[in-house]
Amino acid sequence: MTDPIIPQPHEPVPPILEDDISVKSRPSQTNTGPEPRATEGNDTIIELTRLEYSSKPSPVTAPTDVEARDTPDGGPRKSPYVQMAAICLSLFLAGWNDGSTGPLLPRIQQVYHVSYGIVSLLFLSSSLGFILGGVASVYFVGHFGFGKAMVIGSLIQIVGYCIQAPGPPFPAFVIAFFLNGFAESLQCAQANGYVASFKVSSSKLGLVHCAYGTGALAAPLVSTQFAQLPRWSFHYLVSLGVACMNTCTLLAVFRLKTQDDCLREVGEEVAERGQSKDNVYKQILRLKAVHLIALFMLMYMGVEVTIGGWIVSYIIKVRGGGSSSGYISSGFFGGLALGRIGLLWVNKKLGNRLAVFLYIVIATGLELIVWLVPSLISGAIAISLVGLLIGPIYPIVVNEASHILPGWLLSGSIGWIAGVGTTGAAALPFIAGQLAQEKGIWSLQPLLISMMVSMTLLWLIIPKGHQRVE
Repeated sequence: MTDPIIPQPHEPVPPILEDDISVKSRPSQTNTGPEPRATEGNDTIIELTRLEYSSKPSPVTAPTDVEARDTPDGGPRKSPYVQMAAICLSLFLAGWNDGSTGPLLPRIQQVYHVSYGIVSLLFLSSSLGFILGGVASVYFVGHFGFGKAMVIGSLIQIVGYCIQAPGPPFPAFVIAFFLNGFAESLQCAQANGYVASFKVSSSKLGLVHCAYGTGALAAPLVSTQFAQLPRWSFHYLVSLGVACMNTCTLLAVFRLKTQDDCLREVGEEVAERGQSKDNVYKQILRLKAVHLIALFMLMYMGVEVTIGGWIVSYIIKVRGGGSSSGYISSGFFGGLALGRIGLLWVNKKLGNRLAVFLYIVIATGLELIVWLVPSLISGAIAISLVGLLIGPIYPIVVNEASHILPGWLLSGSIGWIAGVGTTGAAALPFIAGQLAQEKGIWSLQPLLISMMVSMTLLWLIIPKGHQRVE
């Protein structure tokens, strides 16, 4: 006869804290009667549960995905496309300003009764404004910051258009060109330095300079019509409206913030600071590459604006064009805008160095056609193709500069380069006007071709930079 099975008293399980396991996993606190002894399997389950909960990361220390995207001021990361749109509007206005002069130039000569030499004072005045704006841009960004410098430039441009709109005496018109040159140089320097600071900058630079070309394309379409009206100077009322829109947009988007703050808002890395305690001007001016690139940009922008500013007068006087010749200037700037976007894939295939070299060489050949082939139609087509080919050069060079120059000096260096470059945008048209006064307007083409050959040679000695991954 077997012994009867005597129930064994329940052995208590070590207490399990609420933090370790859920209430659902906790053993019951009340005994309803004799229970079987806890098996080894139950102990294993309890231990695994304890490990599972103890291995979970603390919710306090684990950064969330949202926090990783936050900007320094606590807000969510912003889209860079809003900033790019604001900069594109600023560059559109710069192109509009430069593209307006060519079709209006013959009418300005007629109204003020001035010669080629005197009317070219407009370009000289603008040149002085560009020089001062380029030099001042380094000071402005250091003392006021990117956002404030952009707004200051846009406000000065509003003042310039207010002077031009009523058709003032010629000296006041010259002063207005100075103000617009200063304002445009200041904004372009800041915009180029800012966009070049983006990690992937080549396509963005092409986009903003396409906006410049679009403005330069649209302006002659409007100014050609105003040039035939009694109130020709009312063209600058249209310019004033665009300038006011530009100021409001810059205020709303950048809100007077520094460049570093604006870059952080869109998730871009901020360049490290240099260790040198020297003045920023001294650090920039010690860089040989800065001066070579600046000289190249001086020639390039001089060629670009000289073609846009004087080609209408050349076509009218040398090729017998009529009052609609102003549209040829639109064709040039239209090619400029198209080239900065349409040739991006070619730039990527050829590389920056080879692309710039080939574009200049082919454009020089087309300029020879304009000079030597006595045909209005072939000249107009060639001028449009010249615009198409030289259009990508500016953004390519700025992008190349971002590979060559130190990151902490990039914005100031681009400001200096743009300031010196835009000097050529006013100085070379002034020289062209003086030559036209002495020798005739036919001298425009030999001047342009000599500048293009000089650009080709200079490009070959500019140092190569490291290739940034984009």
